[in-house]
Amino acid sequence: MPRIAVVFEFPSLNGGEHSMLAIFDQLNKSEFEFVAIAPPTGRLADAFKERNIEHVPLELRDGNGERLPQSQAHEQLIAAIAKAGPDIVHANSLAMGRLTGAVHDKITQPTIAHLRDIINLSQSAIDDLNKNDILVAVSHATRRHHVDQGLDAERTGVVYNGIDLKQFKPEVQSGVLKDEFGIDPDGFLVLTIGQIALRKGHDVLAKAAIEVCTELEDVHFLIVGERHSNKPESIDFEAQIETTFADAGHADRLHRVSYCEDVGFLMAECDLLVHPAKQEPLGRVLLEAAACELPIIATDVGGTAEIVTHEDSALLVPPSDSTALRNAILQAYDEEEERLDFADAARNRVKMLFSIERASRALQEVWEAALS
Repeated sequence: MPRIAVVFEFPSLNGGEHSMLAIFDQLNKSEFEFVAIAPPTGRLADAFKERNIEHVPLELRDGNGERLPQSQAHEQLIAAIAKAGPDIVHANSLAMGRLTGAVHDKITQPTIAHLRDIINLSQSAIDDLNKNDILVAVSHATRRHHVDQGLDAERTGVVYNGIDLKQFKPEVQSGVLKDEFGIDPDGFLVLTIGQIALRKGHDVLAKAAIEVCTELEDVHFLIVGERHSNKPESIDFEAQIETTFADAGHADRLHRVSYCEDVGFLMAECDLLVHPAKQEPLGRVLLEAAACELPIIATDVGGTAEIVTHEDSALLVPPSDSTALRNAILQAYDEEEERLDFADAARNRVKMLFSIERASRALQEVWEAALS
């Protein structure tokens, strides 16, 4: 049975980690044997333990959280690969793909880089990535962006992330979450899930939200996510979200949860998902919401339009446009039948293109190609 080592950079559980864990759940010990090369502790390490996934520790940061020098990082990865003894090395992020590319000529296994970001790259980053045997982008928008920068088009394919439609499915709203937050059972709860970071657009959401709160007395906003960066601008960004609500007199309409393992529960208990990201390769939270038939408003960026279509399965708005976002939220609130029709169409699209079975087959083909 082929042995696949998957390299993870961070100890946290975000979209990219959840997407690969879903593949583990689908294929481990049936088609492939997986070994994780990842930070030694954290939620991700706990997830490996729960699944009985072999875990080889990889620490790429020093005691202060700073990245190790390149040469030292290369040595750490080569040692971890040797310990894991895989047939293929699969980097689960663009940053780790740079690393596997850089050590490609020093190991015997084929390497694959999974491109889960849309960012501008230096020439040295492009050179490192192009040393991998295969490059996998999570959307056509992601592939296009990086090929335009110089990635090898022939070796760069697209594999969509997949969702387990048995895990993420429509459920009847129980009212438990609204009751917990002191919201009337008939109140309208808007959900946003994502890391608290500048690129996720929470500042735009806050500006739109306070205008909505001024017009509608029964709308509340739930922001779920953690801030991982300790940079001053990131700390200020998070604080400003709450300040925006408080200064407008709507502090009681904002609710915060740092982390929730049961995303499906959140989806079932809310009335609308708003995803205000300023860039998004292929938002996993959009796939989860669509699978749960939670109506969606999202910014029309990156690969989002590959998941949902404006005024067919969601409402799409320009990024960084709080007025357009406000108007979309008001439209979704007013037009219940329309938003529910959009949600039904979104789940049908996920069934067709984004099932975990489809994603697993596609990655299996990638790994088989690497082995051959």
